[in-house]
Amino acid sequence: MAAPRVRENMDVALPERLRRAEVSYMTREAPGTVIIDTGNTQLYYVLGNNRAIRYGVGVGREGFTWSGTQTVTRKAEWPDWHPPQEMIARQPYLPRFMAGGPGNPLGARAMYLGSSAYRIHGTNDPSTIGKFVSSGCIRLTNDDVQDLFSRVSVGTRVVVLPKSVAPRYEARTAPAPRSVTSISVRPAGAQQSLGRQAMNLSASSLY
Repeated sequence: MAAPRVRENMDVALPERLRRAEVSYMTREAPGTVIIDTGNTQLYYVLGNNRAIRYGVGVGREGFTWSGTQTVTRKAEWPDWHPPQEMIARQPYLPRFMAGGPGNPLGARAMYLGSSAYRIHGTNDPSTIGKFVSSGCIRLTNDDVQDLFSRVSVGTRVVVLPKSVAPRYEARTAPAPRSVTSISVRPAGAQQSLGRQAMNLSASSLY
């Protein structure tokens, strides 16, 4: 049985621009598309009719941002964490496996992108929302990721805008977004399990 839904009441701790809200948002993308504005650490779920739901996110730190298009290929509630081999090579002290739960860095929900190592997921460290901190994954507060999870389906298109040129769309007079070409993202490396552990890793650079 899935763990119960978690509410964090984090809105008061986030600046207005990072709080979940329905906003005016001009885009040519179809309703149901997820757009990640890397440069402004915001994620938009397109509703149509120039409206979207805005969420604040944490994104990749320097050298770990990426852009392009992917699709959601898997969804998981309270996911287990298997750090990719590339991450373990950089941080050999990481566990090879961590069971899902409140102490897991992936938080309450995860949406896996293509065959890559990247995910849209929750976090057990909501202070990192609005920052460039991860190894390329997109993180939301646990409350926000549960809301997004309920809207997104397997097959959902995800557009990640480049950090350097990502414009702000949240305005009635904003231009339509620039086209984004697909990219090839390296698949996650082979993963090993060392048994289920209950560890609380909240360091912002782990995932």
